[in-house]
Amino acid sequence: MDKHKLLEDYERRAHEGGGEARLARQHAAGKLTARERIDRFFDPGTFQEVDKLVTHRCRDFGMEDQVVPGDGVVTGRGRVEGRLVYAFAQDFTVFGGSLSETNAAKIVKIMDMAMESGAPVVGLNDSGGARIQEGVLSLGGYADIFLRNTLASGVVPQISAIMGPCAGGAVYSPAITDFTVMVDKTSYMFITGPDVIRTVTLEEVTKEELGGAMTHNARSGVAHFVVPDDEACLALIRDLLGYMPGNNLDDAPRGADTDPIDREDPALDDLVPEQPNQPYDMHGVIRAVVDDGELLEVQEHYAKNILVGFARLGGQSVGVVANQPAHLAGVLDIDASVKGARFIRFCDAFNIPLVTFEDVPGFLPGTQQEFGGIIRHGAKLLFAFAEATVPKVTVITRKAYGGAYCVMASKHIRTDANFAWPTAEIAVMGPEGAVNILYRRELEAADDPEALRAEKIAEFREKLANPFVAAGRGYVDEVIPPRATRPKLIAALRSLDGKRDRNPPKKHGNIPL
Repeated sequence: MDKHKLLEDYERRAHEGGGEARLARQHAAGKLTARERIDRFFDPGTFQEVDKLVTHRCRDFGMEDQVVPGDGVVTGRGRVEGRLVYAFAQDFTVFGGSLSETNAAKIVKIMDMAMESGAPVVGLNDSGGARIQEGVLSLGGYADIFLRNTLASGVVPQISAIMGPCAGGAVYSPAITDFTVMVDKTSYMFITGPDVIRTVTLEEVTKEELGGAMTHNARSGVAHFVVPDDEACLALIRDLLGYMPGNNLDDAPRGADTDPIDREDPALDDLVPEQPNQPYDMHGVIRAVVDDGELLEVQEHYAKNILVGFARLGGQSVGVVANQPAHLAGVLDIDASVKGARFIRFCDAFNIPLVTFEDVPGFLPGTQQEFGGIIRHGAKLLFAFAEATVPKVTVITRKAYGGAYCVMASKHIRTDANFAWPTAEIAVMGPEGAVNILYRRELEAADDPEALRAEKIAEFREKLANPFVAAGRGYVDEVIPPRATRPKLIAALRSLDGKRDRNPPKKHGNIPL
């Protein structure tokens, strides 16, 4: 055969994947094919494929008669908004996207190239798991990938999209990566499937209940985003990449100043309710302050008492961490602490400044939290904030009580600029609880305990439950009108452009996992 014709034949077979029937089944299931996903993800005409003609080397169980160029994964590099990104897309139409020795080597090669180039890695997962016919060779391929995930962590951003099945050992690669996006109703993740669970524990559960997108976004916290379809998944990842640098040596990206830097919002002056036990939505504060009101929230459905996400201030990418008084009064619990800590450590690893909005009454009390290790998990959030050396700016909008005040990026753990609204209450605990402890005997002996309690609460609130004592000590740099929050934050961040801070030399810290 003519060599040019031979190349054309290989190219055709690689593009056909598992054949027309299997491609049609992929579409019927509401999913794009691997190549369609790659085409939609990268800027048009920029994708350069690597190892397109690689084939498996298995000659057992009839595999010698089933050889497809590419072997079930499309790998390469391209541009996203003009910036270099590496990616792999598993092809479910070829052996169910199962991982073989050779296609694992393709993925490993791409990850090594990304590390050398200082560019993000995006994995589009759609695989039935390890290729059974290859035994330990496929398992070794997973381990090779896990090692690269671990070595790349904190060096280049890693994003995983779950766009179909992801089960068994395959789930650990996405778990190590920085962000996981799941497509609703067509993707799932679990260690063992419903059949095994039924056999071992006698539990009856569906794939969707066990490992569907909402299970991992709302209950387990394994995933960070849920999207309705493949197109939305790829668009979200493109958007997400826009907030982060290509690697840990680059600065966070800056965009155009589309929103006036000196813009004030008078509505913020009246946002916090007069009654301290009344909720309000912290989303309103954040969107009033950040550029164009845009917040890309991370783990929106999990641990709703804390908000984390990406935004821009004066065109600069920032990571936002905020207590949410509209959910559980913004209290910190186990899930919120872990959610916040992981996000903070990502931002710190990739030079993205942290902006914290604080309204926290403390840590959630109760036996469930104590037995579950709230001390250890809460310490993760403290460790993450204290360890972070990126620019850190905090705004206390209302409550900042007890140990939670210390944890939420207080001045004492190296936060660079700390602001407070006049409505801020900074104290060991709320006035009501403090009075009940400090004046317990007087209240028991009083003729009118309620009148005395009201008097002492007012006294405590005047003396301690305000931002001025903290400001007088320098723990708060400035008490600001709420309307001026945006210009104050932008000015603080710009003054920190040249910040250089280091932790003591060490191999790594021992975060309380």
